[in-house]
Amino acid sequence: MFGQQKQPPIKSLIAGGTVITGNIAFADGLRVDGHIQGHLTASKDTPSLLVISETAVIVGDIHADHVIINGAIQGRVQADQLLELQPKAKINGDVTYKALEMHQGAVISGQLRPLAMQGDDKPVLTLPASGA
Repeated sequence: MFGQQKQPPIKSLIAGGTVITGNIAFADGLRVDGHIQGHLTASKDTPSLLVISETAVIVGDIHADHVIINGAIQGRVQADQLLELQPKAKINGDVTYKALEMHQGAVISGQLRPLAMQGDDKPVLTLPASGA
């Protein structure tokens, strides 16, 4: 899983107060504190990390390996490895992920779709033993 690999460094920042209209392609890590109207897409050549802070607003689709959201997204979200939804995350759109971590307070208005599991990546389901 993604957590076992070294996380890519955040090399780019879209600061608070910044407004961008247009699509953005990035490599490695990107943190967004501002507003973007357009799609955010990570390079497929290297592992990627996208951090959407609580002040960020994205109107468009996002796609990266590891996505951490604590802001507002209006569009589709795809995390090829791990999607972390922090307490202030608000997503209005469909969400596709391999692994999902969702904190209390996060809201999704759309469908949740896990990526197809391949090979030995099948999750292990364990149930607590009953006390009977």
